[in-house]
Amino acid sequence: MNLLRMTVAALALGSLSSLALAAGNPLSVHVLNLENGLPSPGVNVTLEKHVGQNWQPLAQGTTNEQGRIGELFPADKPFEKGEYRVVFKTGEYFQKTKHETFFPEIPVIFEVKQTDQHYHIPLLLSPYGFSTYRGS
Repeated sequence: MNLLRMTVAALALGSLSSLALAAGNPLSVHVLNLENGLPSPGVNVTLEKHVGQNWQPLAQGTTNEQGRIGELFPADKPFEKGEYRVVFKTGEYFQKTKHETFFPEIPVIFEVKQTDQHYHIPLLLSPYGFSTYRGS
């Protein structure tokens, strides 16, 4: 019974932390290394918005010890509908960890249709492959 209570509490706290992120900043990212199953700290990430024919830089950050950037969207700009691109600088990361990689960077283009929602972009990474999805 104690395990059940702890599980329910953990799920509730996880939901609350997601809500807190959504209320504070509309965009977060998380990088996990599939080769060793650990978070990927120190990955440089840029955020750009598609404006006309060009990509306009909006923000940049570096993943923390948990492989996360909890607040990637700039606080002084309105979160508007449109196409955005998050670019994970994976070549720099793998060079620092003394690994070769096939992907020097991984761009993820996504569309914001509802500005009242939180957008979370996890990147599951290995030197020769990756996967991403819309998280929560």
